[in-house]
This record gives sequence, C-alpha cells and structure tokens, in this order.
Amino acid sequence: MDNKRQKLIKGKSQNSQRPDNKSLVIGSIVATLIAIIPYLFYLYESVPSVKVWDTFLFTYNSGYFEDANIAMWILTGKIIPLYILFIWFFTCRHWWYHVLLVPISMYTYQIFVSLNEDLKYFDSNQLIYLIPIMAIIVPSIYLIRAQIFNKINEANKSLEELEDEFKISPKNFWGKVKEYF
Repeated sequence: MDNKRQKLIKGKSQNSQRPDNKSLVIGSIVATLIAIIPYLFYLYESVPSVKVWDTFLFTYNSGYFEDANIAMWILTGKIIPLYILFIWFFTCRHWWYHVLLVPISMYTYQIFVSLNEDLKYFDSNQLIYLIPIMAIIVPSIYLIRAQIFNKINEANKSLEELEDEFKISPKNFWGKVKEYF
C-alpha cells in the first residue's frame, strides 16, 4: 500500500513539472512578440522622406515635422516602449504590476501629443496629466505592500506565498483585460 502511494505522489510531481500545451503556445506567442521588436523598430526606414506620404490605405501629411520619415521615427520611438510595457503588464505575475500603468499612460499620452501636429512642444506638461493616474496607483500599491508586510509579521508564510495570495489571475487574456475596464 505504501509503495502505491509513493508511486502516485511521484507520478503527480512529475506531471506537475511538465508544462501543458496551452502554456507552451502562449509562451511561444509571447517569445515571438518579443523577438520581432527589432524589426518593428526599423519599420520607419521604409517610410519615404517626403512631406506627404501617399499609400493605398491612407495619406499622411507630416505637418510640423516636414518629413514623414522623421515623424514615423519619433512615433516608433514611442510605440516600441509602449509595446514592451504592454507585454510586461500582461505577463507579469508580481503583485506590483499595476505600477506599470504609469509608464503605459505616459507613453500613450506622448503618442497622442506627437500625432497632434499643432503643438509646438510635445513631451512637456505630461506630469500634470499623469498625476490623477499616479494618485490612484501609487497609494494602492503601497497599501498592498503594507498588507503583505503585515501578514509576514503575523504568519510564517514566505513572500512568494503571500504574493500568490494577492495575485489576481484571470483564466484568459480577455479576462485580464476586463479586470481593468
């Protein structure tokens, strides 16, 4: 009887270490999204150095930048970090991942401002627009941190076990998106 129990426990531990097909597919998709970043960054080189860029989909008038290539270079410099932050946000398993919303909102603001050709100085006064976001996120992260350390002092749990307690893990990608909206 004892041998059967040991084999059963050994079989469960071997199966729990083997990743399932779903996690392999998701991991492969995330790895591919990260691997194509250099190619995405250099897409601006395919844009011609003209004031008005005509394609079969749209016409882009560079306006303030006076060169579509420079405008796309600036836009690419803002979109790629935002892209990386989104990957990090949706794959992060730590309790503090909501703090990533601050740089995400900063880069989003910068993209919208750089697309507005009437502004003379973009990348300025963005802190004023980030204050409401930071006023919500920073205190909530601090409160979660305080709760974790209170529980550490009260219990004999490790930090990883406490992080798992505070972790909100939806079943799928859309569940995680719906959690924030």
